[in-house]
Amino acid sequence: MRDALAGVFGVAPEVIDGVRLVEQSRFARLHGRRVTATTRRGTIYLAGSVRRFVADPELVMHEYFHVLRQWDTGALTTWRYVRETLRRGYRNNRYEVEARAFTRQHVLAFAKRLRSTDDAVA
Repeated sequence: MRDALAGVFGVAPEVIDGVRLVEQSRFARLHGRRVTATTRRGTIYLAGSVRRFVADPELVMHEYFHVLRQWDTGALTTWRYVRETLRRGYRNNRYEVEARAFTRQHVLAFAKRLRSTDDAVA
């Protein structure tokens, strides 16, 4: 999965390795029952397991987008996210809109890269 993510995001595999996945996170669960993951700089907090997370390519892409393209570039901060959500609501929050758009545009390429990596290992 690391190489597939690196290819889609155009970063070195080590950048993907630098993103921490925290499973069974109380922090993620504090965001509500419907939240399966939340992010901060360099970290994806999961309400459930890593296994469940990686089984959902769209969620993987969406959350890595938040970390790599928003938090780690400084475009996203907690204050900006809260302000944007209060102004537009969660669904229309520009950070969520951007993450969904990126995911829609790249999830097929990501899935294809995952399959070719799986084929190479088999």
